[in-house]
Amino acid sequence: MARKLVFVVFPNFQLLDVAGPIAAFEMANRMKPKTYELTLASQEGSTVESSAGTMLLTTSFAQVFDADTVIAVGGEGVIEATTSVEMLTFIRDLSQKARRVASVCSGAYLLASAGLLNGRKATTHWRRSADFKRRFPDVSLDEDRIYVNDGNLWTSAGISAGIDLSLALIADDLGEQIARHVARQLVVYYRRPGGQSQYSALLDMGMGDGRFAGLLDYIRSNLEKRLSVCDLADQTCMSPRHFARCFSSEIGTTPARAVELLRVEAASAALESGNGSVQVVARQCGFTDVERMRRAFIRLKGVPPSAVKRHFR
Repeated sequence: MARKLVFVVFPNFQLLDVAGPIAAFEMANRMKPKTYELTLASQEGSTVESSAGTMLLTTSFAQVFDADTVIAVGGEGVIEATTSVEMLTFIRDLSQKARRVASVCSGAYLLASAGLLNGRKATTHWRRSADFKRRFPDVSLDEDRIYVNDGNLWTSAGISAGIDLSLALIADDLGEQIARHVARQLVVYYRRPGGQSQYSALLDMGMGDGRFAGLLDYIRSNLEKRLSVCDLADQTCMSPRHFARCFSSEIGTTPARAVELLRVEAASAALESGNGSVQVVARQCGFTDVERMRRAFIRLKGVPPSAVKRHFR
């Protein structure tokens, strides 16, 4: 008998929160036919518009009576969705019948608003962490995890982390071998290295609209150089001490860590695309030797460069 997965959606939901997991479960069904039955449920049924403007056909809450797994998705409309008594009642009632309850991204707001996360461990998108903790102080929020499992509750970090969560659920149901095969078919990590913090730091540095935007571009274009604090301060016509203080305040990390993050980012991209050996990539990205690059990868990604290269062969 197929396991019924019910995705709970609302107006202005995040499309990838639905599409990413569905792609993973679809791939699992190709390997083990009829394992999963997928249902999209909304309050009124019919079509629901995502924040991207894409319309998805859904089933009304009144027509959904049971589920193996309830999956609450996130998106721009999630806060408004938490004010719907019908929404929270549906999630609460269906969750009592389900074997598992999960959320993707800010879908954790729906579970928390329904009272399902009180006293439990959870995660959500890193940009919403402070607001989530303020709204739901009884939830033990792990801000860095890609996904968190606490008993029958599963929550994931932002957007694409829904795929990581889905792979974990597939492994829970069908074993790691099939989950790994699904990951390979989707060309993603089975267990993604690192946590949300490394991605948030890189994304914040990539915003590029502050006074150090030009400097960050300079760093990316000159990774093979030494790039000491004094070198970077010269580029901004500031004293090293004043530069380091201003940079850390605006970017959220020290100049040295920013350089290391950008070096690891560039090296990882080169290894994933197959552009050169580990030794060549280390030299091109400014690591003085392979061992220094290996330590940086383990510190920031949790795996050595050789593992990244093997995964993407």
